[in-house]
Amino acid sequence: MLLWSHGGVHSSTLPTLLIIFTITTITPIVADFPKHLRIPAVVLELVLGIIVGSHVLDWAKRDEIVDILAEFGLALLIFLAGFEIDFEALRGTPLKLASSAWGCSLVLGLVAGFVIAWSGLALSGIVVGLALTSTALGTLLPILRDSGRLVTPFGVHVLANGAAAEFGPIIAIAVVLGGKDPGRATATLFAFVVVAIAAVWLSLRTPPERLSRLARTTLTTSGQLPIRIAILMIAALVWWAAKLELDILLGAFVAGVVFRGFSQTAHDHEQLHVIESKLDAVGFGFLIPFFFVVSGMKFDLHALTSDAGAIAKLPLFLVLLLVVRGVPILVLYRSALDAANRRALALMSSAGLPLIVVITTIGVDSGRMKPGNAAALVGAGMLSVLLFPSLAMSLLTGDVSPRKSPQDS
Repeated sequence: MLLWSHGGVHSSTLPTLLIIFTITTITPIVADFPKHLRIPAVVLELVLGIIVGSHVLDWAKRDEIVDILAEFGLALLIFLAGFEIDFEALRGTPLKLASSAWGCSLVLGLVAGFVIAWSGLALSGIVVGLALTSTALGTLLPILRDSGRLVTPFGVHVLANGAAAEFGPIIAIAVVLGGKDPGRATATLFAFVVVAIAAVWLSLRTPPERLSRLARTTLTTSGQLPIRIAILMIAALVWWAAKLELDILLGAFVAGVVFRGFSQTAHDHEQLHVIESKLDAVGFGFLIPFFFVVSGMKFDLHALTSDAGAIAKLPLFLVLLLVVRGVPILVLYRSALDAANRRALALMSSAGLPLIVVITTIGVDSGRMKPGNAAALVGAGMLSVLLFPSLAMSLLTGDVSPRKSPQDS
């Protein structure tokens, strides 16, 4: 009862929750107003989070409860990214091209980062370089699904690139930015991978008939066993990653992959769509927008506005995002996509935000990045999510396959 009591330890939490939930409710409405320029709700959530946060109006206060809910929202976002990825569809050319493109992006990002650090504009080239190699897969998924392009060849390439540009930086964070020496970090990462492989293997085996039956029958009752299993998997693998002092995003991503395998073996295609819609409701209806609003509240606007150099770096980082992620795709996909779709893929893959927030936070906390540079990078990520997907959708050619509802399946 302390949470709700007038003089309790967390007496400021309820007004903050009310403000955050108000923001998450009005952002889809506001995002629908411009008919010719669709502003992603995630950008509005970040901007409104900045406005109500401590650096502007100071209406919303962060505390342990707010931060925990935001962290779980981030975990669920990465979980859904792992759950959405159909490795059967990505296997072969899409995944090979995506892996090659991210490898090239890593080289370009590190070169750009070390040049910036050498010039005195940043403290750590590694932090800047890794931030430039990420792609906002969780942000792109709703755009692709709403446009009916998720199951098209273009959508498959976006998913493959997003998977590579999510998983690659997460591994790099665990090894390079985790605070341990590389040898120990690699050993703990190997231990996690062994457990993850075992979990994936178990998820692909046919579950006991009683468990399958319960999962099917409770999907439309108050039991909701498949959704509860998903939450348990997130908590378990995030805990295991944290126990090994790895980034929790690694555990969340693997949990999504594992749960997809379990869902495919325990349910038919129609039930899989139902599960997906319920997870979307929990994620995008509650915890994920919560995370983005709180990320806006954390955004150090003062560090950006008080430093003219940081403001000048914002367009620099925006261009570097496009170069580091986009150029390899323009070069490597010449035989896979036509020119218009190749440019659209380059733009889509250059939109980065969630992992930029994570990497810059780690950089500031560890003393490897100045707050002004972190704010400039996050600001560039916000602009990339605002601009690049919209430009990409205007360039796309070819037919689309509208997303079926569970009733239509």
